[in-house]
Amino acid sequence: MLDYLQEQSEHINRYLEAILPRRITEGWVTEVLGASTYAVDIATLTASLAEPVWDFLDRGGKRWRPMLLLTCAEAVSGSVEAAEPLVPIIEFIHNGTLVHDDLEDDSDIRRGKPCLHKLFGVDVATNVGSAMYFVPLVILYGKRAPYTDAQRLHIYDLVIQELVRCHCGQAIDIAWHNSRRRRITEAEYLQMCAYKTGVLARLAAKLGAYVSGGSRAQIEELGRFGETIGVAFQIQDDILNLTGTKFAQGKGRGEDIHEGKRTLLVWYALDHAPEADACRLDEILDAHPEDQATIDEAIRVIERTGAIEYARSKAQELVEASWCRVDPLLAESAAKRRLREFAEFVVRREL
Repeated sequence: MLDYLQEQSEHINRYLEAILPRRITEGWVTEVLGASTYAVDIATLTASLAEPVWDFLDRGGKRWRPMLLLTCAEAVSGSVEAAEPLVPIIEFIHNGTLVHDDLEDDSDIRRGKPCLHKLFGVDVATNVGSAMYFVPLVILYGKRAPYTDAQRLHIYDLVIQELVRCHCGQAIDIAWHNSRRRRITEAEYLQMCAYKTGVLARLAAKLGAYVSGGSRAQIEELGRFGETIGVAFQIQDDILNLTGTKFAQGKGRGEDIHEGKRTLLVWYALDHAPEADACRLDEILDAHPEDQATIDEAIRVIERTGAIEYARSKAQELVEASWCRVDPLLAESAAKRRLREFAEFVVRREL
């Protein structure tokens, strides 16, 4: 699956460049911004918007969310054609959330390079992150959109709802790792992940099924399947953060400990560790440690409780349950098999 995603990444990039070129042109300004009342400084717009966006996009990323969009479309109708114009909506919004996430955490590294706010400044990065939510919606402008008015309205509704959910999930996550609240239920944690990380995979799956003529059941269950993949991806991401595999991506082992994040692994450990260990783990998380020795101490507490094994099994359990609802709704095809492979990829990936 990773090889497949890497092969398709350039294909995805072509869709992205069609929406926001690497260099802004007068034609882009007229089409996207409308007729200018005065004059547009195109060189500055390129330097302050297009260049930071493409600096970020060129760092890579798996591009699996737009591929989920296309695969769901193909699984429903046998064709990706109706869903192809929507690829930039999924990938741009996803990357916008990463830019803002780095700002909120004041992170240093993203995909092996300094975070965007470290390179271009907080003001530019804040604006770029927000712009990435809205720029891809130009695909729904007037004649450019290959959809009916009813379809465009429904697509807008889906996008806006998921963006609101995403920000609500992020609000909860930020509050949890900035507070001393001790007990969060597993259901509360999973719902936060569904809002924060599951939204774009759910949006991708629902849009792919919808524009390809899927039934109500197909749209809803594929959307739920996408959400579950997103949650499982987040759980695996949290595991990899503690096990050190993310060194290859320029992340330090246990960065989540430094940020004080209360992940599923942390909540499980707090519930299952001896009282002294649980208190120490809380103390370390609240201190946002910089030194690796203290971070490693927290990781050892988590590991001793079996939290890593539990989180892996929970991710697998969630994906399996969701797939069982999707399976009977789709005819056998290469696209359906690829969907199943997506699920396996997110819970077993090592990067």
